[in-house]
Amino acid sequence: MKVILNQDVGNLGEEGDVLDVSDGYARNYLLPNGLVLQHTKSNLAMIEGRRARIEQKKAAKRENAETLKERLEGESLTISMMAGENGKLFGSVTSATICDELAKAGIDVERKRIDVPDHSLKTVGNFKVRVRLYGENEATLTVSVVPSGEAAPAAPAEKPTEKRDDTPDESDATEMPAKSVAESAGDDATVPAVEDGAVQESVASEADDVVEESVAVDEETEEEVDA
Repeated sequence: MKVILNQDVGNLGEEGDVLDVSDGYARNYLLPNGLVLQHTKSNLAMIEGRRARIEQKKAAKRENAETLKERLEGESLTISMMAGENGKLFGSVTSATICDELAKAGIDVERKRIDVPDHSLKTVGNFKVRVRLYGENEATLTVSVVPSGEAAPAAPAEKPTEKRDDTPDESDATEMPAKSVAESAGDDATVPAVEDGAVQESVASEADDVVEESVAVDEETEEEVDA
């Protein structure tokens, strides 16, 4: 079926283009969605009435393509990927990968317009990637694939804590308990000594009392005998 594109349609063409498509594709998808018009004289006349506006849109597309080309070729795209010692990637860089990285840089390019050599990049290095722009215009993008995931540098060793003058060393810590025990023992030994002296003095006092009582009894006995 011959149709007229009513707007830009990916993989088909631009607004105003006349082309042939399968009947099923036209009836089941293109016509119901308003993407195309049937090829008739009236529809051709309508499209010709829009021709000036269509050409203005094409001119703007060409200008944008030139600007994008300068930007793509003016700087390289660096992509970090995990890689082995031989430079082989643990994975691959595809057109989708490049499309996502360009989007991060604020560059909008359709993935289908990015032609990666051998469909994917599987090693580290610098590569030339073709980017198809508007019409016959295209750009060559330099893609640098670098290894990532290197081990982080070791943290500097901590400096030993300086010993403070008022901090006792191990020998002091060992001597201190012994000295403390000795002082405690000395204090404890002094107390019983005083108590023992008091006991001895009390016992001596009681002995004197007993002697005096004994003497008194003897004197009373003598007096009774004399009487």
